[in-house]
Amino acid sequence: MQTLIELGADRGAPELDEPRPPTPRWGRAVALLLMCALLAAAAPPARLPALTGPVLPERAVLVGAGPLLMVADPGVDPPTLAAYDPMAPRRTARWRVDVPPAAGWSAEASGDLLLVTERDPVRQVVATTARSARTGEPRWRRPDRVYAAGDGAVAVTEVRSVADPGRRIEGVVHGVDLATGATRWSVSVPSTAVLIALPGPPGRVLVLRDDGLARLYDVRDGTVRGVGRLPAADYAPDNPQVIGEHLVLRHPVPGGDELLGYDLPALSVRWRVPAPGGEVTIRGCQGLLCGADRRDRWALDPLTGERVWTWPGGAAWRAVPGARGGGPQLLLRGERDGQRDLVAVAGRVAPRVTGVLPGGTRDCRAVAAALACRDSAGRLTVWPTPAAGRT
Repeated sequence: MQTLIELGADRGAPELDEPRPPTPRWGRAVALLLMCALLAAAAPPARLPALTGPVLPERAVLVGAGPLLMVADPGVDPPTLAAYDPMAPRRTARWRVDVPPAAGWSAEASGDLLLVTERDPVRQVVATTARSARTGEPRWRRPDRVYAAGDGAVAVTEVRSVADPGRRIEGVVHGVDLATGATRWSVSVPSTAVLIALPGPPGRVLVLRDDGLARLYDVRDGTVRGVGRLPAADYAPDNPQVIGEHLVLRHPVPGGDELLGYDLPALSVRWRVPAPGGEVTIRGCQGLLCGADRRDRWALDPLTGERVWTWPGGAAWRAVPGARGGGPQLLLRGERDGQRDLVAVAGRVAPRVTGVLPGGTRDCRAVAAALACRDSAGRLTVWPTPAAGRT
């Protein structure tokens, strides 16, 4: 509790010609409350409460998959994959299984399955294995990249690129039966394209070709649900972005760039606004389009294109990698003393600093409602993260 100390004449207070009127009690209470609020605002953020687990081998890889955190260890023979519930009271593995050799892994959850993609040393896909989220046992395996889309999935061949493998595809898009891994339907891609799996039911996937032709497919049977043509742009893994029933594309115009908002499934233009100059990154976060340019972070309403909030200087913060679920965005920034990282959360309201991590924290991943990292001793450590708030 803060103490308010009043200094009298014997402590150097000036003499007054007229008697001083007494201060009302409510006035003193208001002053005290204001002082406490100012002190609280100026106080440094507190350390987040941590849940610590086992020491991980240096070679281990952290992989987020929906509500689970997986740890792959390629240094044992055979390699292993372990799954943890990041919010469980004890940091013991839910399961641990042997897996085929690989140089890298990524994963996503789809119902009671985990789609685990294995990569070689140059980051090319080796195969995707569907595993039980409950036991880790394999259900089926395909020699291509499989994306979950609602209650279905699609399998694709990624464009071979060491710099940026991801949603850029070529060849054929296959609709996949999640229960068996069998192909349900197929669509050819004449050149290359960007693929975006839309979250939630009904299962849909958007295929955007290099010539700007976009088609929205039903993952159950390959039926075309929407067709449109988009302007020339740098179609890439992060461009365009789909937020709910809206698509946002960044594309060049004379004198700079522009952001275009489209409705789905009609793919009709709803709004357009100038984009900040220079390099811009965009992604969905808690129903908004969250962006960062060379200086600031900001968010747009994907329905109208109106700016919801701006965080001056926010580009100095780095986004924590994690699943593309469209939830709140976790941000980190190292302090100048090198002894801690500040944590911020961005979403429906402007980003706010929620706490600090101790020095030496590394390899962080956003998973479910938590931040999973290694601490300075190499232990798996999980910090529950506050929600970003709602408007």
